[in-house]
Amino acid sequence: MPATDDSFESLLEYLKRNRGFDFTGYKRSTIMRRVQRRMQQLNIGDFTSYVDYLEVDPEEFVPLFNTILINVTGFFRDMETWEFIAAEIVPKVLASKQENEPIRVWSAGCSSGEEAFTLAMLFGEAMGMDEFRNRVKIYATDVDEEALQFARQASYSDAQVEKIPAAYLERYFEDSGGRHLFQKDMRRAVIFGRHDLIQDAPISRVDLLMCRNTLMYFNAETQSRVISRFHFALRPGAFLVLGRAEMLLSHGNAFTSVALKHRIFTVVNRMRTGDSLPLLTHVLDGGSTNGEIAKTRLRESAFDSSIVAQLVLDPEGILILANERARSLFGLTSRDLGQPFSDLEVSYRPAELRSRIDLARSERRSVQLQEVPWNLNFGEPNYFEISVTPLTEPSGEVLGTSLVFTDVTPFKHLQYELRQANEELETAYEELQSTNEELETMNEELQSTIEELETTNEELQSTNEELETMNEELQSTNEELHTINGQLTQRGDELDRVNDYLTSIMENVQGGVIVLDRELRVKGWNRKSEQLWGLRADEVQEKHLQNLGVKLPFDEVVRAIHLSWTENATSGPLTIDAQDRWGEPFQCSLICTPMEAADGVSAGVTLVMNKQDGQQA
Repeated sequence: MPATDDSFESLLEYLKRNRGFDFTGYKRSTIMRRVQRRMQQLNIGDFTSYVDYLEVDPEEFVPLFNTILINVTGFFRDMETWEFIAAEIVPKVLASKQENEPIRVWSAGCSSGEEAFTLAMLFGEAMGMDEFRNRVKIYATDVDEEALQFARQASYSDAQVEKIPAAYLERYFEDSGGRHLFQKDMRRAVIFGRHDLIQDAPISRVDLLMCRNTLMYFNAETQSRVISRFHFALRPGAFLVLGRAEMLLSHGNAFTSVALKHRIFTVVNRMRTGDSLPLLTHVLDGGSTNGEIAKTRLRESAFDSSIVAQLVLDPEGILILANERARSLFGLTSRDLGQPFSDLEVSYRPAELRSRIDLARSERRSVQLQEVPWNLNFGEPNYFEISVTPLTEPSGEVLGTSLVFTDVTPFKHLQYELRQANEELETAYEELQSTNEELETMNEELQSTIEELETTNEELQSTNEELETMNEELQSTNEELHTINGQLTQRGDELDRVNDYLTSIMENVQGGVIVLDRELRVKGWNRKSEQLWGLRADEVQEKHLQNLGVKLPFDEVVRAIHLSWTENATSGPLTIDAQDRWGEPFQCSLICTPMEAADGVSAGVTLVMNKQDGQQA
């Protein structure tokens, strides 16, 4: 086996050992293709690396199993088959049951539950809901626990119930927030459970078993084992429904076709009866008269020329007659006639005949030995059917024993050739079925891929719509920002004009103007103040009045400011002693005017300072 196959088998054993999923019975080409598809999505090149990836990331098992176990199903899938089941199979199942006798149905490989609920609807239609709830149990099984969890919810979208007839949809489903819920009382009759067709014991005493498009994923050996389990599960006369790509090739003796087109079969109970072959017996007269010599010679000639070898023994077991075919076949001579049969080689070769002779005599019946092999020429053996028949009088007295050896070698060869032809035909059918199953599998995968692409397309379309909506919102926001920007520009221009106006006012005031906030930080400083105190406006901006180094009686100024805030009125003029920027003392006139904010609280104060008349700045 190539290294790639070895590593893939190791992967399957790892899944079986660590997760309990036995995929070794699946068709290698199918399961390998699906695993490789998942590996391509992860950019993993070989199976050994993928095993390492599974060991590191156990969450990977979920998407892997979803890729391997393609859950493609639906309500009333292949409508013609369901119509036949409703018209022919369900009535026969009901007719085979006694009144109030329970009915057991098995949906194997149920996936997300649509098939099981379809069966429930058909039996509900045929029996009525009350009788259905009392008598029917539908066992729905699958190996995919995620699909079973979805099935147990019994909730389906509009697209999933699209193929349900309108009358059924109205009768068996309830609307709930855009979803369709299967009727609760009937839902209790459907039992979902995890079941591995390869490893787990089958459900027994089943009246109808549906396993559609599941067997086609298994190899021939596993298919045969699963079908044998189905045969055990079904009661006599029960029905088996398979998928379109599935056939019963190696179990024709256990099932017979009901509707081959729809892949519906019924269990066959074969009567095992032994095959009988015509027996050649010869009754010998004890003697003859002179008038019967001609008849005796005629009988002897007929006996001697028979194409089958025949020996005749008397009641004491003495060989008294052997025809030409027997003499040639067993190498007998005239000296062997009259000898005890038990002393001759033919009594134990090709078969032990002495005990059979005793049995035939004691029970007064013929004893048959079928297909006894005997190698005559050290080549291929010949096969004989040996008949040991007691020869009796009408009164029941035993006259002797007849041994007839019929050469059935040609029939054995024909039987072998027929078996070979049947095996070749079966192999051809299996190959055809395998090809059909491969095509069906590819069709399922293509359908799954189409559904994924449709879902992706819908998601992309939804994303595109969201992007268009976001684009429109961004355009609207951009327009609003443009409008706000225009308003801000307009207000900035107005503010510039106001500032220019205020600056002009402050520059034209006859005196130094200082604007302070509530914390006595400088907010405004006109040119007259620059001349008076020797500090530029950019040097004093946001600085505390006390930190400016201006020669003013700070305490008196602060009292005047607080007085104006307290009385909410202009205080002054107040005459205080100060020094200008050259250190020359002068009498400074101070006027404090409070500034009110919009809420009536004082926002600061404006100080106007000037030298008294007669003093120069």
